[in-house]
Amino acid sequence: MSSYVILSRFSPDALGDPRNLKKFAQTVSDRIKTECPAVKWKESFVTAGRFDVVDIVDSEDPAQVERAAMIIRGYGHALTEIMMATPWKEFIAGL
Repeated sequence: MSSYVILSRFSPDALGDPRNLKKFAQTVSDRIKTECPAVKWKESFVTAGRFDVVDIVDSEDPAQVERAAMIIRGYGHALTEIMMATPWKEFIAGL
């Protein structure tokens, strides 16, 4: 199974009131679970940098990871980037 990092930056007007973030997150999570069953969420982080959210996911199907990012993009009026991630130990072992 491959790991991916999804970086998201929301449009400033996407959520309106910050208290709407909880509902937004649940809606997006439910839709991804339904439409992207091969994507397994490992962790999500809120950041105070260039991106608002960093999600770490695993999947055997890169197309479903892309679909999950498009769902985030659509609901959050967000910019997203996807990067395949290799655990450091696996990378070093393969050298």
